[in-house]
Amino acid sequence: MFMEKTNNRIGKMISEVRQLRGLTQQDLAKKLNTSQSAVNRIEKGGQNVSLEMLGRISEALEKPLLKVGNQGVNLRIEGGQKLNGEITLKTSKNAAVGLLCASLLNHGTTTFKKFPRIEEVFRIIEVLESIGVKVRWLEGNDLEIKRPATLKMENINSASARKTRSVLMMIGPLLHELDEFKIPYAGGCKLGKRSIRSHEYILEDFGAKIESKDRYYDIKVEKKSPEQVMLYEAGDTVSENALMAAARNKKSVKIQFASGNYMVQDVAGYLQALGVQIDGVGTSVMTVHPHAAKIKKDVTYAPVEDPIEAMFFVSAAVTTNSKLTVKRVPIDFMALELMRLRKMGLIVDESPRYKSTNGLMDLVDLVVHPHDGKLKALTEKIHANIYPVGINQDNLPYFVPICAVAKGRSLIHDWTYENRAIYYTEMTKIGAQVELADPHRVYINGPSTFEPADVSSPPALRPASLLLIGMLAAKGASMLRNVYTINRGYEELAERLNSLGAKIEVLHDI
Repeated sequence: MFMEKTNNRIGKMISEVRQLRGLTQQDLAKKLNTSQSAVNRIEKGGQNVSLEMLGRISEALEKPLLKVGNQGVNLRIEGGQKLNGEITLKTSKNAAVGLLCASLLNHGTTTFKKFPRIEEVFRIIEVLESIGVKVRWLEGNDLEIKRPATLKMENINSASARKTRSVLMMIGPLLHELDEFKIPYAGGCKLGKRSIRSHEYILEDFGAKIESKDRYYDIKVEKKSPEQVMLYEAGDTVSENALMAAARNKKSVKIQFASGNYMVQDVAGYLQALGVQIDGVGTSVMTVHPHAAKIKKDVTYAPVEDPIEAMFFVSAAVTTNSKLTVKRVPIDFMALELMRLRKMGLIVDESPRYKSTNGLMDLVDLVVHPHDGKLKALTEKIHANIYPVGINQDNLPYFVPICAVAKGRSLIHDWTYENRAIYYTEMTKIGAQVELADPHRVYINGPSTFEPADVSSPPALRPASLLLIGMLAAKGASMLRNVYTINRGYEELAERLNSLGAKIEVLHDI
């Protein structure tokens, strides 16, 4: 049993690294002078792997795969290094998962350009493949998707589905062609009790009745064609689900109190590329016009770059007092954040605006300058709000390490999630002065001097990445353990930070 679990763990790790490198099983087989079937057996845990073979695979993948210790992937950070140079953003994780679900609407071939190779994407791909969808990586991180005429919902990969909340967005596309199906309970970051009630209410308007069973949702569909629907709350994923549920409505349907956030705009852009007419994209009221026919179109679509990744790099630059250029930033989804930072005393230059590849959004290149300890805390609280009237909810956490290096006392109010502000107190383990006022508010006293430490990542993407930023600034060696949550949202983050002058070693445990 132990060897079986070990083989499964090693095989999964090899598969993930291979995909990150953009290699097929056949490509890896050629490098190892073996067969594709042998690689397939290894990745599925069906073959014992010697240390010699692990060494050969490590060389072929140009990545160390073995380190004795606890399970997981760990980062060893030699902190205190200045970052410098320029970094080009990857495409958005939050847009990518919505687009993967939306691709189920298309019976033709979908090609997504420069798609992020991250854990969250891998999990959704595993779910899609389990129900019969053909997915393959092409050159340049492009992703090709071909769905079958009939989906095998009875084969759905429950283990992968339960690792991501994004599977909820499969319901909107599937209700157009299935009368009954099951979706495993959604997982993702552990940020408290996250109700799916808003999804239930909006999908009921289109005829889907969702009933919670033991570890899955049972969905029964009696198709409806509403002319007007209203979201229970203006969330991002529920807005995407509403768009997908409306994509083949028999009548024009107005969606009220929708989110206009970047990932919603990207899903709308893809639907428009499929021929669905949508008015009001980027606003709180969208109208989707009739498109009752089955969609079958070969389409290529380029998702926008990730503004949350942009905020991560800006935060890392500020926390380490570095000069850094961040390229291809979707500026409308970071504009208020930059204004607040400038009011704190940070100097940030912006290039003239230019269009994203999909033509939907404005991009800029940012140059973040060293602050040399001159940042001052804001007197007002820092909190997020629904786009476009506030700081992005996923950008808010990155003010924590920034406020930690600013002079004065800052108040950060994270009202969105039950537990996320509590995770901010993990920063005290590396020297930040963080006081928990209540489950949603923290006070940060600065400036702090970050200290090296050995810490396990909290089970949430943004709070885990804050520890990494603090460790970059802490002089000495730190260990950040079990970074799966970071890998859910960021592609080859350690390697990219190393290209900017960081010193991070990736250690894989078995």
